[in-house]
Amino acid sequence: MAMLPPKSLDEVMACYRERGHRDYGESVTELQHALQCATFARSAGESSVVVAACLLHDFGHLCHDLGEKIAEEGVDARHENIGANALGHLFVDEITAAARLHVAAKRYLCWRERSYYEVLSEASRQSLALQGGPMSEEEAREFEREPFHDTAVRVRRYDEMGKVAGMQTPDLESFRPLLATFLRPAG
Repeated sequence: MAMLPPKSLDEVMACYRERGHRDYGESVTELQHALQCATFARSAGESSVVVAACLLHDFGHLCHDLGEKIAEEGVDARHENIGANALGHLFVDEITAAARLHVAAKRYLCWRERSYYEVLSEASRQSLALQGGPMSEEEAREFEREPFHDTAVRVRRYDEMGKVAGMQTPDLESFRPLLATFLRPAG
């Protein structure tokens, strides 16, 4: 059964604890992938918004119950929209826009930097095909007009990096204070 959107940061954290064990693929779990992306971004000196967006960008994978190998079955769950919709009432627009746009950012980077495709893992290439392949020039220009597209591109670069089996990262709770700074004001 698909989960209801979280009502608080506590529920977001609980979702990672309860569903983060799921296989992301590439020899890491969903939680490991999120923590690795955020850790790589933090280590590179990225802004706090990019680090937080890296942690939350794939939240949509935790929200559905379509299985862990849906891409192999030719299914695109549109996890980017699921996650952005689930988190949109809790987090500021830049965070949820990065989640919503990170798949488009992969397509954009494959259009803009032809060599980017070469750094994609086999699973990323498989999902890219399901997601529409590299953008056309018209799609790319439209993407560039999206608010926060630049944040999504930065997140996407770390997304590809966060697939290291056995990598040590800070734990989820260590990111709670950072995530709390991007909560929407109550009311």
